[in-house]
Amino acid sequence: MPIYTLLQVLSTLVNFYEILIVVYCLFSFFPIRQGGFMYDVAMVLNSLVGPYLNLFRRIIPPMGGLDFSPVIALLALNLGFRLLVNILL
Repeated sequence: MPIYTLLQVLSTLVNFYEILIVVYCLFSFFPIRQGGFMYDVAMVLNSLVGPYLNLFRRIIPPMGGLDFSPVIALLALNLGFRLLVNILL
């Protein structure tokens, strides 16, 4: 598989994961009842995004009700991908 195809697939996966993080953040603004469809979606998002965000929550805990870990996580994900692209090209 050519390197450009691999990087394109990786770029798509990184973009999809970034969207999952943003949707996870948007879900935190709304109350979600247990047992509903939205609750199931929130639990799937939490299982996909939560472990990655917890890495950054250990470094920067939520302050005053604001959680900056998604911002740091998005920056780290983007930086890591850019470094990988620069190394491979």
